[in-house]
Amino acid sequence: MESYLKCEECAGNVIDKEAGILNRGNLGRLKNFLSRAAQGERLTVGFIGGSITQGFAATEPDQCYAARTVAWLRKVFPNTEFDYVNAGIGATDSQFGAARVQEDLLPRLPDLVFVEFSVNDHSTPHFCETYEGLVRQIYGSASAPAMVLIHNVYYDTGKSAAYYHAQIGRHYDLPCISMQNSIYPAVAAGRLPAEKITADFLHPNDLGHEFMASVITNFLEKVIHDKTQEPQEIFPAPLTENAYEHCVRLQYFNSTPEKSGFEEDMTPQRDITDIFRNGWSAGEKGAYLEFTFRGTGAAVQYRRVKDGPAPIATAVVDENPETACVLDGTFDETWGDKMQLTTVAEHLPYGEHRVHVEITETHAEDKAEFYLVSVIVSGVREEGNTK
Repeated sequence: MESYLKCEECAGNVIDKEAGILNRGNLGRLKNFLSRAAQGERLTVGFIGGSITQGFAATEPDQCYAARTVAWLRKVFPNTEFDYVNAGIGATDSQFGAARVQEDLLPRLPDLVFVEFSVNDHSTPHFCETYEGLVRQIYGSASAPAMVLIHNVYYDTGKSAAYYHAQIGRHYDLPCISMQNSIYPAVAAGRLPAEKITADFLHPNDLGHEFMASVITNFLEKVIHDKTQEPQEIFPAPLTENAYEHCVRLQYFNSTPEKSGFEEDMTPQRDITDIFRNGWSAGEKGAYLEFTFRGTGAAVQYRRVKDGPAPIATAVVDENPETACVLDGTFDETWGDKMQLTTVAEHLPYGEHRVHVEITETHAEDKAEFYLVSVIVSGVREEGNTK
């Protein structure tokens, strides 16, 4: 086993790349992208996802699957300049992706986008809807990019949100590439020890990223040689209630909530992975923020610190106790502070609503203040205002 797990060329001996093509999809946009690449146009390739896309556990940024995929494109099309945009942020899901894609990726006018959230999302209808909101924003964006959906997997349990994400892929006739169908079966069958490709049964190491990239580029290679005439593209009506195609993310610089005891964080943000920025912090019981918004739902992002304890807050929409959510600022894991995203209410009647966040419990030994990163409003319409 040791001898043939060292290079991408040998991955075919272990994994089933063909099975990784979960859905071929309409290849019209992708073929157009590859044709433009062959003609030497300058093109932008974007990736959005969680820690796997960001490259967590890869020894260097250029070892992650996203960078390897772009490296393959540069090798195949040596006369083409590819701009690489990695919008991966660890420990985040497609609900946050839908709220940030307009800032973190789409202004770069990507020509090809890979979407990866299948181990960050839970396998529930809620994340089917948030994923659809993200996909619709990218698909309908100004640059009309080709899209490929990537479905990762937990290598100890086989867990993945691919069941729901693939429903969105098929609905929009998009290519879906599955590690659950290609790499995981080799692990489950004992042909590929999980320890060879991941240290924690989730995040690929360099070899795991190499295998991932090989499944993706195998598909791209097939598209290059596919001469089938593609059907006319159709942008279908939403499959879900689609509250997340139109989102607004409220932070200190674009909102004026009523507040008491909370202070704005004006520390400059280094990059998109510098996540605990542009929000508000407070450490006293009774401190609060209240946002008025027009939409159909609200979620709150806040920091949970591993070196706690930290204050506890409560969020509620329209003073309705059924929406009340406890926001515990202490994180019970040790890998780092987590940006928690909690949905307080969704699918409300469209109109004006209020979300109130208040610190309800503090401790003498608190090590950090409560930090509210943002409020994400869903179901926004063009005439909607938030404050």
